[in-house]
Amino acid sequence: MKRRDFLKAVGPGTASIALTGCKNPFSKKHQRQQPNIIFILADDLGWSELGCYGNDFNETPNIDRLAATAVRFTQAYSSAPVCSPYRASFLTGQYPPRIGMTNYLQPDDNHWLSTDYITIAQRLKSAGYATGIIGKWHLTGYAKYGVNEVTPDMHGFDETIVSENDNIGDGYYFYPYKFNTSIEKRLPGEEYLTDRQNTEAVEFIERHRNRPFFLYLSHYAVHTTLDAKVKLVEKYRKKPGAGKDKWAVKNNPYLAAQLESIDRGVGMIMDKLDELGLAGNTILVFTSDNGGEERVTANGPLKEGKTKLYEGGIRIPQIIYVPGVTPTGSLCTEPVCVIDYYPTFCELAGIEPPAKQYMDGVSLVPLLKNPAASINRDTLYWHFPLAKTHWLGGHSCGAIRKGHWKLLEFYDECRLELYNLKEDISEKNNLAEKMPQKTQQLQNLLKKWRNSITLASKHKT
Repeated sequence: MKRRDFLKAVGPGTASIALTGCKNPFSKKHQRQQPNIIFILADDLGWSELGCYGNDFNETPNIDRLAATAVRFTQAYSSAPVCSPYRASFLTGQYPPRIGMTNYLQPDDNHWLSTDYITIAQRLKSAGYATGIIGKWHLTGYAKYGVNEVTPDMHGFDETIVSENDNIGDGYYFYPYKFNTSIEKRLPGEEYLTDRQNTEAVEFIERHRNRPFFLYLSHYAVHTTLDAKVKLVEKYRKKPGAGKDKWAVKNNPYLAAQLESIDRGVGMIMDKLDELGLAGNTILVFTSDNGGEERVTANGPLKEGKTKLYEGGIRIPQIIYVPGVTPTGSLCTEPVCVIDYYPTFCELAGIEPPAKQYMDGVSLVPLLKNPAASINRDTLYWHFPLAKTHWLGGHSCGAIRKGHWKLLEFYDECRLELYNLKEDISEKNNLAEKMPQKTQQLQNLLKKWRNSITLASKHKT
């Protein structure tokens, strides 16, 4: 049954996913095999780059099609303005400082995501899931630099496909891939990395069609240095208002071309699920790890971008489709965070999170069933300490969001900024001096949280 037909058959909000185990939020009469989970992560994709988020230059018809069947979140957050902490939070359900990973890892970094954690991949694997990651890992340094290398298989992934064992910072998008020269070419002609990842994703689904699976499709795009297929770049260069080169801040033709390749992969996955009859039992997520890099992305109306705790650096697109559960084409304005995926996936799979592993996140199932609902949390926190100003402009900083209020504490400048996000999404009007009591209240809460969380690294060296 195709996705659109399935939605017509069950109607929006109907519980039809198979959930087994000790925590089943849906009717027992609808229990079937545990749902497949596909998590698609773009790298450095800004909040306003998708058509379904209002962009009229980039073309994302498949992601927009997914959003039309799903819940689209307008206030979804990364746990950090850079990627490694996000990825650690996704796999553990914890804030970065609790994990001891608050910045992205360098190739020679002797830190890694500790194997003491039970990742969501391990938890699902123990419940019978086939698990796989395709693409970017970035939770370890690399052996060739003389440091310990902790790979995805050590964290519960049965299959690790087209992933790095060397520096990924410069965006190597065409074969041969400098981030892993052992990867052999498979596609005809000039092989493009995103196309290869999309092909591998479809094949993973085919291989595991007869059992529950968890696929983490972790794209390297749209990370700089941007690069894309020539014909797609030329297509976008010809559009009205197009930027001139790969460093255009607005309507970047290279970013648009990269994003179209990601979008095509989303379409390939959706079509394959329809073809195999799996669409009615597969959860699909599309999101980004942090805000867009300002050199190539206009994050407006959000302020600034990657490496900064303003909204442009941490607010991200997030679309979640749960067949028969998410109301068709719905919108959720509740603030949520990457730390919430772990308990959400556990509840949807009908299993409990590990009893001995602390969960900072909360399940989003109530919002997936009713996007107008709320969850039992009104505060989110960030801690991004830096020894010096990041070369992209980020400062050592912490932040707290409580309700509509957001406070930023700049550690290196002893400066506070306060914003009412309900009235000032662009963070233009700093109210810290005008509202000293609110400022002090939020600063106290932020300090209390920071002191309560273990900041010492748990990594084994």
